[in-house]
Amino acid sequence: MALSSKSIAKSGEEFATGNITKVLLKIAIPAIISLLVGELYNMVDTMFVGRAIGATAIGGLTIAFPVQRLMISIGLLIAVGASTAVARALGEKDQSKLKHIIANALTLMIISMSIIITLIFIFKSNIIKFLGATDTIYPYANDYISIVIIGGIFQCFTVIIGYILIALGNSRANLIAISIGAVCNIIIDYIFVVAIPLGVKGAAIATVASQILSAAYAYYHFLKIKKNFNISLSLNLKGDITKSIITIGFSTFIIEISDAVVAVILNNVLSAHGDTAIIIVGVVSRVSMFMYIAMLGITSAMQPIVAYNYGAENYERVKEVVKKATVAVTVTSIVVWITMMVFSRPILGSFIKETDILYQAVKDFRIVISIFPCVGIYFVAIYYYQAIEEARLSLMLSIYRQLLIFIPILFILIRLFGVKGTWISYPAADIISAITGAYYLKTGLSIMDERQVEADEELEKKRYVEKPRRTIGSYVNDIQ
Repeated sequence: MALSSKSIAKSGEEFATGNITKVLLKIAIPAIISLLVGELYNMVDTMFVGRAIGATAIGGLTIAFPVQRLMISIGLLIAVGASTAVARALGEKDQSKLKHIIANALTLMIISMSIIITLIFIFKSNIIKFLGATDTIYPYANDYISIVIIGGIFQCFTVIIGYILIALGNSRANLIAISIGAVCNIIIDYIFVVAIPLGVKGAAIATVASQILSAAYAYYHFLKIKKNFNISLSLNLKGDITKSIITIGFSTFIIEISDAVVAVILNNVLSAHGDTAIIIVGVVSRVSMFMYIAMLGITSAMQPIVAYNYGAENYERVKEVVKKATVAVTVTSIVVWITMMVFSRPILGSFIKETDILYQAVKDFRIVISIFPCVGIYFVAIYYYQAIEEARLSLMLSIYRQLLIFIPILFILIRLFGVKGTWISYPAADIISAITGAYYLKTGLSIMDERQVEADEELEKKRYVEKPRRTIGSYVNDIQ
């Protein structure tokens, strides 16, 4: 199950001496595919609902988004924390600790998701209103949330097992599990939204059914882990392991949940301006997420290469990797940006069939993404600081754009320009984040220069100390 020492050595050699562009692509492409497949869930539901039912139904899915994001955020918190702990235990060859970590992660998932799902069911009406649903959108949001939350526990199970499989050297199984869910969601969406028109309930049923199928495939591979490591499925929580999982995964949770926080604020702010604004922000948000996939795939691929060379004190290569990643992110962002700007009408038209709403959505979408290529350097900075073990600064940068910059700007601009201020808030936050990212990245790379000088000096001292002392006889031989 684990990676062999030979494959680990090969990866290390590639990180240290391989062609940077090729190594980046080798890691980035699977990451991009995984992110792409994961985003298809929301995109497909929105597309089928918008075309088959109408724009108001999209508003229902927009209101449901923070609920779905909350559940997956909890899943990722446990998944990242558990997989990191598993990898560490694997390196320590501590099989007993490893099986306790996996059992603990699954127990934590069952308890947390059971509590969340129960609370949502009990307070569902108040939650939907709190999320900003108007009277027209409320029935759609209620129908969708009532069903889709059931799939939360299956989605979290798939994510947790997937990350653990990756830590044990089986990334292929995780990608297949996610892909099964995404493909099945398209098929089942067509059946229950178009062929058998069940409305947003059909879309929710499709999502839950596909999540169950993904979980089934993940469980099949989990049985092998269970057998190999003799894992007990009994509820088992150990305080130290639970604390470790939550501590490690908390940063990821904050990053993910910030999207939900922003969505709640947007829904509430825009609900006062009618259903159309909520519908447009729902579609714009989903399409925008797709635009970030290549950017996130490349920067996440950069991270292990930077981390390896930073640990090896090869600071010049760290700088080279970051520069190549920045160029790759910028170029791909420009290509994506041009494509979206030129084809924004047909792309948004695949979600919205109402001509008047589509016309407004295209205008607003182009404002939102107007300086999109600039923000790539901000994400490079985030992953760079993660790689060099600056966890606090990385976390600060992670929440900076969404929570610390976007939200205050949103309230200021919407007061000045009304609904249009919402769309202007995006490029305004992007430009500030890009400038901040560029500053921190430049500062971070200058530190690499200093570290390289220090490393060279230490190496020179070591060579001087280790240089053998010449004997008197050697000097006589030189003279002769």
